[in-house]
Amino acid sequence: MTKLRVLLYCLLGGLPLLIPTIHPEHEVSALHPGHAAWFWLAGVVLAASFVPVALYGPRRVLSQFGVVASVLMMVAVLCLWSESLIFLPLPEIRQHALRNLAGSAVIYIIVAIVLAALAAILKLPRETGSIVEMRSVAKVVPLVLVSGAAYVLYYLVFGGITFQFFTKGYYPEAAQQVVRLGLWFWAIQLGRGVLMTLAILPAIYTLRLSRTQAAIAVGVLVWVAGGLAPLLVPNAFMGSTQRFIHVIEILTQNASLGITAVLLLRRKTQLKGGASPAAAIARA
Repeated sequence: MTKLRVLLYCLLGGLPLLIPTIHPEHEVSALHPGHAAWFWLAGVVLAASFVPVALYGPRRVLSQFGVVASVLMMVAVLCLWSESLIFLPLPEIRQHALRNLAGSAVIYIIVAIVLAALAAILKLPRETGSIVEMRSVAKVVPLVLVSGAAYVLYYLVFGGITFQFFTKGYYPEAAQQVVRLGLWFWAIQLGRGVLMTLAILPAIYTLRLSRTQAAIAVGVLVWVAGGLAPLLVPNAFMGSTQRFIHVIEILTQNASLGITAVLLLRRKTQLKGGASPAAAIARA
């Protein structure tokens, strides 16, 4: 029964991403003409990445909304938008930057509302007996900065490898853009790393999973929201090969960030009575 409810959560949770196809004049639809099936598939994959949150995250609807919205607004909207402004200096993106940002934000807020409501309607939150050990604020602040710095390292290593061997031909002016920005480029990347870490803090401290399980769940979540789901939909600027390369690149960067953030910011989870999330799933 739980599996059926989870399947419904994913299938129904993907529907809000069909909004751009219903309104062809929408800014997002203009960047991704047609492809209704791909939009829905992207929504299903995005919803699937939030299944751990629906099962083992906050039990209240508003809290579920807060966790989901935090990730979507900062990772799927703001961080992707800022990256596209740097590396896709096209009139369609630059001239309507704020309108595109607002349009994406509205859609993802609707996604967050739907996912939070579905988790409650389908009665997905599980009892696990887990107690999440939170670190003090005095320790969290520097660790968030360390996590952001780790993202810069992942971006430098994995992004550099990807650019040199796979995407250099797609972005002939990328190197000059980085040079023009100078140290500001790395400041921006540090800011993105810190912002994504802050975005997943609610998930890190509400997921009633073991530290290792939470690290994997959050790593997948940041990868899907920040790369896989948006890049599933064909767009006017990237071919299928280019999108696939970026999906793998973002996996190495974002998933690594998510795992690093959880390991830094979470203590080991205590379980009551020897219960475990895996056992809870088996019993359900």
